[in-house]
Amino acid sequence: MEPQVRFCTASDGVRIAYATTGEGPPIVSLPVWFSTLKYEALEPRYASFHQQLAANRRLVRYDRRGTGMSDRNVTDFSRGALVKDLQAVIDHLKLRRVALLAADMAGPVALEYAFRHPDKVSHLILYGCFARGQDIGTPEAGEALIRLFRAGWEIGSEIIPVLIMPGADPETARRYFTALRESCSADAAAAQLEAVGREDVTELLPQIKVPTLVVHARHDRAFPFELGRQLASLMPNARLVALDWDVHLDLSRLTTAIQAINEFLAPSERRGGAKPAAVKPAAASGLVTILFTDMEGSTGLTQRLGDAQAQDVLRAHNAIVRDALKAHSGSEIKHTGDGIMASFPSASRALECAIAVQQAFAERNRTVGAGFKPAPTAATEPIRVRIGLNAGEPVAEEKDLFGAAVQLAARICAHAQPEQILAANVVRELAMGKGFLFADVGDVVPKGFEDPVRLYEVRWREER
Repeated sequence: MEPQVRFCTASDGVRIAYATTGEGPPIVSLPVWFSTLKYEALEPRYASFHQQLAANRRLVRYDRRGTGMSDRNVTDFSRGALVKDLQAVIDHLKLRRVALLAADMAGPVALEYAFRHPDKVSHLILYGCFARGQDIGTPEAGEALIRLFRAGWEIGSEIIPVLIMPGADPETARRYFTALRESCSADAAAAQLEAVGREDVTELLPQIKVPTLVVHARHDRAFPFELGRQLASLMPNARLVALDWDVHLDLSRLTTAIQAINEFLAPSERRGGAKPAAVKPAAASGLVTILFTDMEGSTGLTQRLGDAQAQDVLRAHNAIVRDALKAHSGSEIKHTGDGIMASFPSASRALECAIAVQQAFAERNRTVGAGFKPAPTAATEPIRVRIGLNAGEPVAEEKDLFGAAVQLAARICAHAQPEQILAANVVRELAMGKGFLFADVGDVVPKGFEDPVRLYEVRWREER
């Protein structure tokens, strides 16, 4: 039996179409850029997904403004406008507390609502989502797709299933692009894609404490897996589930996603909708000290020296840092492109390593005679690095570390000047009485963090 479509009105007067199915604890499925109900009518596997989701639950779906049966004559697709759609549906249905399910481009809307109304959201489920639109692909690719939408919507709409489910059979692709094409105009599709490019909810994530399930395909080529890991690492009560898929959307394996959602929601639903306990991360690394290095002016190396010599400079940086890590019991976690992230079992070891790194670069820069030859080469190029340190208990997964402690270490590194070592107060306290010299830099509020952090400069230059 097809759900009955009803209407409510957002605070700015836009009419929103919605439908409900089933009975029980409410879960609201946020729309993307086509009508969910339209796609259900065309794609049986998608309809089956929602039928399973509605078992023992009250499932609410709606069409976002500018699409489907909601008001089509709109131009504002900003996150703030889309949050009004969601709020209108929840308020109209008088839902006291809901779970939110959001996929890809709907993710920032769900996150914004949960940030504004933590008392209204029991759970967040984020499938294939992201924090920053600019991380999805290159700006040039996004602009080209937007131009294609406006120039030829029929062709442009056929590109989307190729991106999110490459290799799909022609009938599956046809159902998807038909739903997209009939759900919104070329201008509406282009405007929504432009809005996605401007999205950035990174600063909100550490403040959203709602239990969150992040589901992401491990080999997703449209929305890379790293975007899901970033979300999970920045949110205090998030759990990451990796699906062994090689596409963004695998309609033949949606049961796997349903199982993950059911397991996540079941404890609270068995308690009759009681406020759920915080979700614990899958794994923890224990207390470690995290170090980041960052080369000054790395982006301009290639222009000054060319590809080969720029790589030689980077290799010189890597060799010095890795030698210091080996000497001070540090573990390299990953290369960041213009620096290295490492962890240490103690703050003292990390500080000793940071000082050794700066002293080694200073000695190299003195001996190569940097700046005295008319034609710069890799051998004469000075290397000056910033170093940032923080300590905490990050989440460990697949030989990598994630979480607020890691993010703060990276922010501290970015705050440092070339040839400077900056450490969070927790590092200074852990190394108290070990003979290190610290200078109080004062409080800073790193990007993405709500509270100020006290920073200290670590003195490393030898007194003469």
